[in-house]
Amino acid sequence: MWYLLSRLANHRRFSNVGGFLVVPACYTAFFRLLKPVVILLMLLLPVAATADWYKQEESIMGTRIAVEFWDEDKHHAKQCAEQVFSEMRRIDALMSPYKPDSELSRLNQQAADEAIQISEEMFILLKKSLRMSQISNGAFDITFSSVGHLYDYREGIKPSEQEIQQSLERINFRHVVLDEKNHSVRFARSGVRIDLGGIAKGYAVDNGIAILDKCGIKGGLVSAGGDSRILGDRGNRPWMMGIRHPRKKDAVVVVLPLSNTALSTSGDYERFFIEDGKRYHHIISPKTGKSVATTWSATVIGPDTTTTDALSTSLFVLGPAKGLQLVESLEGIDAVIIDGQGRMHYSSGLMPPKTEAAPAGPEMRQ
Repeated sequence: MWYLLSRLANHRRFSNVGGFLVVPACYTAFFRLLKPVVILLMLLLPVAATADWYKQEESIMGTRIAVEFWDEDKHHAKQCAEQVFSEMRRIDALMSPYKPDSELSRLNQQAADEAIQISEEMFILLKKSLRMSQISNGAFDITFSSVGHLYDYREGIKPSEQEIQQSLERINFRHVVLDEKNHSVRFARSGVRIDLGGIAKGYAVDNGIAILDKCGIKGGLVSAGGDSRILGDRGNRPWMMGIRHPRKKDAVVVVLPLSNTALSTSGDYERFFIEDGKRYHHIISPKTGKSVATTWSATVIGPDTTTTDALSTSLFVLGPAKGLQLVESLEGIDAVIIDGQGRMHYSSGLMPPKTEAAPAGPEMRQ
């Protein structure tokens, strides 16, 4: 673990904290007992004049939205933060599948019958979604909702095997047909439904960071659930981003010192219920229409949260072997995947140096 974290501290997108990242020895023992699923946790290094760090949180898009940044003018800070939250609310109103008057809901209601003209913003995000589907060979698929909408995780409701099979053929990103000339979309099959939950929050976070940048903010963070993007650093020090043990909310698995980057985590602990000892969660395999059981979590580090959001879902569905193969084919992307047995796998950009023998500890695989 020490070698992995030392490499992280010197990684091209990570800040260096005295050459390595110091982690309490208790975490080494924790790694030996590792059976984690990752939740994003922000562990912040102390800096001077913390009174000038502006923090605000709200619940939007079905998750916790947090904004934190440095601004000596509190009135200006409040205005900038409100702009971020207004943007989040705007995107939620546009892309929520749970709001009947959203643009996305209109597509689910009408696009199987006729081509629907859509906003440029929606068109661009749908185009990005389909591109991510192609890159991931269908592991990322916004049409998962054709089956996914049959689950209700709050009420503990799941579809029957017959219901899944009846709807499974509706899951195929190729059913979403875009018309560049008319800026329209149609669904090639009846019963197709889309959900942008695997990319829209990342997109909203990117927009939030753009707002802070336009406000003149030099150091800040915007997060939405498991998606975070960092602008600059935190008082000349990196932001300390932790990956948490999802079965033990207060346990940290890995700590990453980050600046000017994005990080997204997808895990089976975000929305789920357990029935007869089996976990049913919201990350659905497009091939089976069922919750993926081979992965506990996938964390992706990259240049923007629109990309890392979609990729973390992709890697979760693909699993460690195929997921890391995809990561190695992409420039500027790294990842940590926890498989269904609690083993940690990581991309080559995070691997320990081969010239030194790593100390005995938990099983970590490239």
